[in-house]
Amino acid sequence: MSLTPERRQQLMLAMQETQAMQLAFIGLTNGLLQVLAQKTPALAPQTLAPQTLAAQTLAAQAGVDAGYVVRWCDAAYAFGLLDEPEAGCFTLTEDGRAFLPGQPGSLMPMAVGAVLGAHMAERAATLMKSGVRPGEQVLAERESILPWFGPMLEASFSPVFEQEILPGVPAFAEINQRQGLAVDLGCGNGWYLRRLAKHMPGLRGLGLDGFGENVRQATQLAQAAGLGQRLSFREGDIYRFTPDVPVDLVAMNRALHHVWDKKNQVFGLLRDMLKPGGYAVIWEPNWPEARTALRHPSRRPMAMQNLMEHIQGNHFLNPDLIVQAFAQVDMKATVHLFAQGNEMVVVGQR
Repeated sequence: MSLTPERRQQLMLAMQETQAMQLAFIGLTNGLLQVLAQKTPALAPQTLAPQTLAAQTLAAQAGVDAGYVVRWCDAAYAFGLLDEPEAGCFTLTEDGRAFLPGQPGSLMPMAVGAVLGAHMAERAATLMKSGVRPGEQVLAERESILPWFGPMLEASFSPVFEQEILPGVPAFAEINQRQGLAVDLGCGNGWYLRRLAKHMPGLRGLGLDGFGENVRQATQLAQAAGLGQRLSFREGDIYRFTPDVPVDLVAMNRALHHVWDKKNQVFGLLRDMLKPGGYAVIWEPNWPEARTALRHPSRRPMAMQNLMEHIQGNHFLNPDLIVQAFAQVDMKATVHLFAQGNEMVVVGQR
């Protein structure tokens, strides 16, 4: 049976929405949206005049090629990211401003995800014949994506962390009272430790990541937030890492599935890093037991990401597997569910 004309129209419009996000990504990564927003912050009063720039001037201020920018402006205008209040001169629309990073509810993660998803879909299409799984470095194959990977995760997940997880996991309150040391394995751009330090004034933190770009961003962002004396970051391998002293908290923020193939070694390392009474806090997507649950709109991205994870040699987990892994190293674990059950935090105590 062929698709109805209405369904074809829906799919065509969905494709156009993806193209709009890809255009926003191009504008973000080349600083075009940021230049256009210099005189019109997202929260500025409506009385401020917008910054209206010709494409050539925009290119010069952003330090990029004018030929590309002229054509980007045409496309961004077509998709409603730009308006043209004067002939040949452009300004951001409300939709365009919505992609600016650093503002509540920014659509920046969608723009990054649209391009990352296209890259990973192409890799899956190519690698499916051979079965090759190139690992984590697939994220660094496109030079424009990796610098935005950490900011994408921060914008996507820091709200649920601060609003639901931090107040909803009792271990955090106890760690706050200790004013001790936290280690974040697979720290990305350091956002998790920065949020912990914001809410725990006495906490010190150390982040470890395998990508130098992430460590560079994490260090700069901590210093900019006035946390450089409390937080430090280093590039390294989890299997070769030992903290100088036992820690109060070791966290793995959506990172455990990356090392699940060596889970016995990993959980032994987690236990050995902790002081007696210390906590290992594991945050993971909650892979549903029933495949039918994946049809829900909130879980469709999880199913697509699980395919992307396969390229990297990973797969998503369910809570029972993590609880069992803690039990193997004599740690009792509790499970907390958040975001309508789509996110799980499994806490083990030594």
